[in-house]
Amino acid sequence: RASYNNHWGVPLTLANLRPESTFAVAELGMNHAGEISALTRMARPHIAVITAIAPAHLANFADTSSIADAKCEIFEGLEPGGIAVVNADTLHADRLREGARRLAASVISFGADAAADIRLLALEPAADGSRARVSIAGRQLALRFAAPGQHWAMNSLAVLAVVQALGLDLDHAALRLAGVQPGAGRGATREIDLGKRTIRLLDESYNANPASMLAALDVLGQQAGRRVAVLGDMLELGDTAPELHAGLSTAIEAASIDQVFLAGPMMRYLDAALPAAQRGDWAEDSKSLAPLVLEALAHGDVVLVKGSLGSAMRHVIEALDQAAAEVARSADAPSPRSVVGG
Repeated sequence: RASYNNHWGVPLTLANLRPESTFAVAELGMNHAGEISALTRMARPHIAVITAIAPAHLANFADTSSIADAKCEIFEGLEPGGIAVVNADTLHADRLREGARRLAASVISFGADAAADIRLLALEPAADGSRARVSIAGRQLALRFAAPGQHWAMNSLAVLAVVQALGLDLDHAALRLAGVQPGAGRGATREIDLGKRTIRLLDESYNANPASMLAALDVLGQQAGRRVAVLGDMLELGDTAPELHAGLSTAIEAASIDQVFLAGPMMRYLDAALPAAQRGDWAEDSKSLAPLVLEALAHGDVVLVKGSLGSAMRHVIEALDQAAAEVARSADAPSPRSVVGG
């Protein structure tokens, strides 16, 4: 139903399964070692997927190899004959394969790596989606994705790996992938009418880590118009947080982003790393930043809003929606009538 991925959400998902259900998809999340181990034993998956390893939750892990080991716990709950699906391109891909082989009956890999079972051969990115050519099961498929960004293409390869593992129709799945749209807060794109200004919003406000932030900035860089990034703190990064926040300046430069607005104490490090021409405003939190963003936007701007869930970047989205609602109400209001006596 949703991102119910913790010690409450996974059992809630399982308890609400309908008896007639054919498939169930559950997300198993963690920010400490041992958490996925408990969840996977509840879910007892027939297929277990690891989409990527990234420097997230480093406050609770020594390094990314420890994160990889914690994610490999998902294979502990596999049913007999269970299949593991792993990313061949990600950090510690060999570690994932080894962890999977110990516990899975078979392993399917995906990615651009030459050894991947489901291999991305070519990708043509565009502002409103992308096209790809994929090698799978001894043949090639041409795919189209409605969501822009290489990360969506990679996630789609993971989907195709599951379809293959289940023995379902790959061609039908490829057609259905073309209609998949990003959800609210996870890359959804829409136009917002602010009266004399209309902007295009890339809503990535649900969550963030260094890898997903780089992916979102890359998508922003593919857009036509003045590019504006509104970014909030990435949380749970431990001692590496200042460096990882400041390091986003390289991706911002590569994406030719015109102006950057920042919220949160960690984003001060990025603010200091940016050239003066790119700096918009910095604020202590997203609520304080929202009116500054609203005032600075111009007609035709493309605006990315992204940050960790705890940074509450939804406040910026809410401010934009409220301003648009006021414009709409004003347009619907009857014109004043004047009475002239003589």
